[in-house]
Amino acid sequence: MALAGRRDGPLMLRGGGGGKPLSHGSRIAVAVAVGIALGCVCAFLYPDGLFRPSASALQWSRHVDSTACESSGRVTNLESQLASLERKNAELRRQINELSMKLQLAGQGKDETLYKAGPFGTVKALRTNPTVMPDESVNSRLAKILGEVAVKKELIVALANSNVREMLEVWFTNIKRVGVPNFLVVALDDNIESFCKSNGVLVYRRDPDEGIDNMTAYGFNDVFDEPSMGWARYAHTMRIWVYNSGFFYIRPTIPSIELLDRVADRLSHEKAWDQAVFNEELFFPSHPGYEGLYASRRTMDIYLFMNSKVLFKTVRKDAQLKKLKPVIVHLNYHPDKLDRMKAVIEFYVNGKQDALQRFPDGSE
Repeated sequence: MALAGRRDGPLMLRGGGGGKPLSHGSRIAVAVAVGIALGCVCAFLYPDGLFRPSASALQWSRHVDSTACESSGRVTNLESQLASLERKNAELRRQINELSMKLQLAGQGKDETLYKAGPFGTVKALRTNPTVMPDESVNSRLAKILGEVAVKKELIVALANSNVREMLEVWFTNIKRVGVPNFLVVALDDNIESFCKSNGVLVYRRDPDEGIDNMTAYGFNDVFDEPSMGWARYAHTMRIWVYNSGFFYIRPTIPSIELLDRVADRLSHEKAWDQAVFNEELFFPSHPGYEGLYASRRTMDIYLFMNSKVLFKTVRKDAQLKKLKPVIVHLNYHPDKLDRMKAVIEFYVNGKQDALQRFPDGSE
């Protein structure tokens, strides 16, 4: 509602004693002049400004800057520590992997997570055993001899007494002839020890104690007939002729050492044939009251590591087999060993083709 008699118009400024009103432009000029005057006065009175920061505010600002710097340093330090831990973790993983591999090779730690069977027809178990480090304190004298003669920790060993002196001479003479340096004679009596030394053959004398054919060599399926069983009268068996304990290759593994330990223990406590005991300990499976030996076995090639039965019954009569050059011929099936040994030398070394003809297949 409007008041009666009111007039809308420019604002009227009056002086104390009255006078003419100021125009609009004059009012603006006056306001600018007053503002400039006030600004000059404030600049003179407050050179640092009307709103100066307090000391506490400046200190807080410096604290924030310092904290930011310290935080940045800590982050850098933590990043460095993290990188170091990652490197250590990688090294630990590498060592764990190496240890796992060593455990697998040693046949220990056989956790199912360490092995994968693989596709059908490709599954194979580990067929290696780690070499056992020798304990030289057990026999320091023998250890010194082995250190001199062994090549890549391998050597040929022959046990001999005076009864086989001539055959032993033929043996080491031909080993020397072909240039094999890593062989050793274990003398079973004083005579052989002196004989070896006089011929420049490395010999070891232990301290006095305190007291075939392919099928039979490599195994075959044999059928045992038991008529009283009726339908189940035929029992299939796997057969293999026993290993000869006069010549074999053995690696220095724990199962091998256990085999020799068992054989030695039995022969020291019972009257038995060493070859029979050797094969029993090697082949008999675990059964109630007996724990079998966990040893791997391999039959050598019968034409490269030949016995006298194979040579005189088969090889000498076959034109193709006669051309083969065996690694060794073991004269184990005949009593006239020395004569046949000399004939073998004549045949294979000197090329005398009829050197073997005068001997019968077996013994007379």
